[in-house]
Amino acid sequence: MKTRIIIATVICFFLQWMVNPTYGQNSKWTIQKCIDYAQQKNIQIQKTILSTESNKINFNATKASRFPIVDASARQSFGWADKQSTTGSNSYTFSGSNSSSYSISSSVTLYAGLKLQQSIKQSDINYKAGLFDSETMKETISLNIMDAFLQILYAEEQVKNYTNQVDLTEKELNLASERLKLSAISTSDYLQVKSQLATEKQNLANAQGLLSTNRVNLMQLMELPITSDFEIEHPDLTNLINKSRKSLPDSVYQIALAIKPQIKSAALRSESSSLDVSIAKADYMPRVSLDAGFSSDYMSALKGSSYSFQLSHNFSPTIGLGISIPIYHNDQIKSKIELAKISTQSSQLEEQNTKNALRKSIETACTNVITAQNEYDASKEGYEANKESYAVAAEKYTQELMNSVDFLVQKTNLITAESSYLQAKYNLIFSYKTLDFYLGIPFNF
Repeated sequence: MKTRIIIATVICFFLQWMVNPTYGQNSKWTIQKCIDYAQQKNIQIQKTILSTESNKINFNATKASRFPIVDASARQSFGWADKQSTTGSNSYTFSGSNSSSYSISSSVTLYAGLKLQQSIKQSDINYKAGLFDSETMKETISLNIMDAFLQILYAEEQVKNYTNQVDLTEKELNLASERLKLSAISTSDYLQVKSQLATEKQNLANAQGLLSTNRVNLMQLMELPITSDFEIEHPDLTNLINKSRKSLPDSVYQIALAIKPQIKSAALRSESSSLDVSIAKADYMPRVSLDAGFSSDYMSALKGSSYSFQLSHNFSPTIGLGISIPIYHNDQIKSKIELAKISTQSSQLEEQNTKNALRKSIETACTNVITAQNEYDASKEGYEANKESYAVAAEKYTQELMNSVDFLVQKTNLITAESSYLQAKYNLIFSYKTLDFYLGIPFNF
């Protein structure tokens, strides 16, 4: 009985795992786990991988074109005719005959102006460029995942802060209710506290809605079906706060130029396009080819000769060397060369545009780091000042030395400062991680 239960349990677990591979694993998603899952499931990444596989097949096919082409053919024919009798009478006989033919032929290009060699080189370059395109897509998805991950952490802290504020205000409302009963405060003061509680509950509801939206956004980026039990790991961000980084855009740009896949891909695309000119010019050169083959046939009309006898004596081997010299092609070759040159110039401009886009992004990232650091320092100072001011105001309010209006003003200022501080903190972390992205530093906390 116990054995059956164990077997049933294992089967259930296996079936659950087949439906959901994450079953039985830690339900909390780390940033790396989110990135890995997204890279496996993302449609755009899968499409770039398929495109790369196509480039690989094209490369192999181009290499294979160096070898001879071999074809074999066989034909069996039947024919009928009304023939006059050979006995001297004027009679005719309707009779048939058959024939068979067999052949094998092969051809190979010996020289075509190095067109084949250049095509092989170009196919190899396109394949390598496709690999870098896949890496570029993976990096873009990873950056988006990191941003969405931080947005969830930010929203969760907002929910936590607003929850604490609602709890405190509920206690203040209870205190205000007691004072109202004792006629220690006016009804207006009591309603002010009640209004403040309603506002904070609204803020909490908005924060909870933002958290839900951010969670959905991350799951959609990961191509993960929406689930209510999705939770992310909460890393320790203390060491990431305000490192006073002052990276120079030019130094970051030089590092990124050497490691970023989009730069390598653009350079390879430009090189590939330049080969189009050489390939087009090769059509001006003579084309030398070698062909060989052999054939044999059998005809039933040849009386007295057996099938094997005819095939062996009708055997006909051939070999030939041919040359084709282009003389005039209605400017078709010239037009191809000119178009290839234009395409090369366009690829070179695209390569430069890719470098310029990277440089601008890095300049913006470095500027954002400095701005985020300044905003974080200012918001932290403002939050700490408002926190101290609120503590004094809360003490005075408890001792009935401050009215509810002035106290709620202090509390509103604290909530605003706390929200600004929280936003500045995550903006700073994101700016650091974006800078790390251009420096090739992995996404982790």
